[in-house]
Amino acid sequence: MFPKDFVWGAATASYQIEGAVNEDGRVPSIWDTFSATPGNVENGDTGAVACDHYHRYKEDVALMKQLGLKAYRFSIAWGRVLNGQQVNQRGLDFYSRLVDELLAAHIQPWVTLYHWDLPQNLQDEGGWTNRAIVEKFAHYADVVTRALGDRVKHWITFNEPWVFTYLGYGIGYHAPGISSLPAYLSAAHHFLLSHARSVPIIRGNSPDSKVGVTLDISQPEGDPRAVARQRDFHNHWFLDPIYFGEYPQELFTVYQEMGYLPDIQDGDLEAIQGKPDFLGINYYTRQVVEYDESDPLHLTRWVHQPESEYTEMGWEVAPESIYRMLKYINDRYAPDAMVITENGAAFADEVSDDGQVHDPRRVAFYDAYLRNCLRAIQEGVPLKGYFAWSLLDNFEWAFGYSKRFGIIYVDYETQQRIPKDSAKWYSQLIKRNGFE
Repeated sequence: MFPKDFVWGAATASYQIEGAVNEDGRVPSIWDTFSATPGNVENGDTGAVACDHYHRYKEDVALMKQLGLKAYRFSIAWGRVLNGQQVNQRGLDFYSRLVDELLAAHIQPWVTLYHWDLPQNLQDEGGWTNRAIVEKFAHYADVVTRALGDRVKHWITFNEPWVFTYLGYGIGYHAPGISSLPAYLSAAHHFLLSHARSVPIIRGNSPDSKVGVTLDISQPEGDPRAVARQRDFHNHWFLDPIYFGEYPQELFTVYQEMGYLPDIQDGDLEAIQGKPDFLGINYYTRQVVEYDESDPLHLTRWVHQPESEYTEMGWEVAPESIYRMLKYINDRYAPDAMVITENGAAFADEVSDDGQVHDPRRVAFYDAYLRNCLRAIQEGVPLKGYFAWSLLDNFEWAFGYSKRFGIIYVDYETQQRIPKDSAKWYSQLIKRNGFE
């Protein structure tokens, strides 16, 4: 059995499900721009309609209630609530209605302020590479938490900073499509400053709430030299400043010698350091790595495991690795609380002749990963909650609609929702608060 107060939920993100990109005063985001550019997203897909959640949120909350979810993690689209500094009340009102609908269904709203959809007008000013973004984000956080802070008691400042800074600014695979390591490191530093700047604002506007940040944690396993560099690059570069007030020294020196370091001003690292109320962790797979001197920055080469099962994303199913990851994070940072804010798998789901969606591989995935979460809890890891990714099949960024992560199937032509077998399995798990 899981602890009595364990939080069971599912997660989504604004651009991936909302649609309605031109409605009620929303301004374009970098993902509108990026996905509209030929060649960036598989099949030329965009989030223009997605799951039409903007219009169907009541139906979706009813499904959450039917499944017995205790919490729902969603993100707010910055460009839906602000046009520059100007508040767009119609956009704020949508999220207020959504929060009220959730509370009426006895579902806790867990709100992520930033899940990658930066307003394009801010990107035109340099986006995350411009230090001015710190005060822009602080203003945004203030507007949202003033409006919702009386009802929302769990806040996540950012989702997966490594992804939106490195993939977005370092190698250009995600929006805004920039390939520059100095730009990546500036964006990462400004994320850290923005997180730190917003936390006291959130606590002031929502004084009895919990404030955290979500990172996608890499779990490299294999050659110790490659493991150390991969952890520094993917994990420690973001977590060490928050928990220790410093960047990891070895990688810092590498970037310094390359001339890539951002403008770190006096007092920055002191301002960044501050333990959040909880650490959100998005976790999907491990990486088996070998040491590779031909790549002086990463020193790492991933090694395919031919005996393993892989998901449609090409990610290895390695359930015991989530246990090892939780233990490692707990040992290094000793967070007061941890929450798995995303975990799940993409498989090629189809509607069967009986009108249902049978996804036994996803059921097996959740079962195995959650058993390893429970093992970590039993060994003292302060894991307080778990959010399945994702509630709905949705726009999977550069993969468009080609990958299905949802526990609820979405027919994108008709917008019909069909709870998969995994949703029914998860519902029973929540009801029992544990395994059969």
